[in-house]
Amino acid sequence: MVNLSEHDATVSGFDLDRIRADHHLPRTYLVRHVTRYDYEAPRSAAYERGRLTPRDTATQQVVSTTTTLEPTPEVHTTHVDNYGNLSEYIEVREPYTMLELAKESVVRVDWPAPDVEALNRWSLAEAAQAVAANGDPVDVTEFTMASPLVEVTPEVAAYAAEVLHPDQRFGDALVHLTTSIYTDFTYKSGVTNVRTTLSELLELRAGVCQDFAQLAIGCLRTFGIPARYVSGYLETSPPPGAPKLQGSDASHAWVSALTPEGGWVDLDPTNNHFADSRYVVTAWGRDFQDVSPLRGIVYGEDTESTLDVGVDVLLLNDLGEVAVEVVPKVRPA
Repeated sequence: MVNLSEHDATVSGFDLDRIRADHHLPRTYLVRHVTRYDYEAPRSAAYERGRLTPRDTATQQVVSTTTTLEPTPEVHTTHVDNYGNLSEYIEVREPYTMLELAKESVVRVDWPAPDVEALNRWSLAEAAQAVAANGDPVDVTEFTMASPLVEVTPEVAAYAAEVLHPDQRFGDALVHLTTSIYTDFTYKSGVTNVRTTLSELLELRAGVCQDFAQLAIGCLRTFGIPARYVSGYLETSPPPGAPKLQGSDASHAWVSALTPEGGWVDLDPTNNHFADSRYVVTAWGRDFQDVSPLRGIVYGEDTESTLDVGVDVLLLNDLGEVAVEVVPKVRPA
């Protein structure tokens, strides 16, 4: 979960005049995601499914991707799910005390700057009508209906009515929704989990990117705008003069709304701006349950275990070399 304000001082109000042109230039990234489990006593088997492979989209191209697994699994298969995401499944059937899954990808990213004025040709209500009439019927149905983690309860509908209005211009409504969630909620790890409902979030008024993305989705669906949950990564920068620590990035989540023109516009309520060329997409679906980066079942004695996750989103130069200084992570003895 990435809150840019914890990494640098570039986050402020959602000011369209301050959209940085360099954030919408093409970039190439090396993305590494390493998940390691260590167990005090041997585990007898593991069955895991992951969605960690970046996908080709209108804004990015996957140049290469590799998966490294230790120990070597007895089964390792891949398939494309209902939403076009690449899903990997593994089975480890021999006893082990350490399980490590590493994904490394090179991705070219090019997000154009959103045209809010063009989106303002419609009101929010008109946009919903146009999308329903002209959008892909599957997308309209899938991403407008309630889903397991995005239920439009009376509490969600009430909050949506506070921040959105049918007569708002569509582009302005997207900006206002993003800013409202950013302003009304506190970014705080540990107060929510993957089962937290939107009604609970509205009471807590605190959470992480997963929660804020799902609330934005709920608000948009309340007004008939198809919206999907996007999982991926966001490049972060260390404070000026400091090197970047290996493994210091994290998975991230944001929201994508279907427009009357047939395209999608991506919003990040955690950081109060549109998605740009710092964002790398791995998967999308109705909510977090459709795109969980890694989930599974482990068999064995219930003893102590540790989990270590390291994510790097590293900018590459024209020669394909890492363009930033990275300090290796020291594993505790």
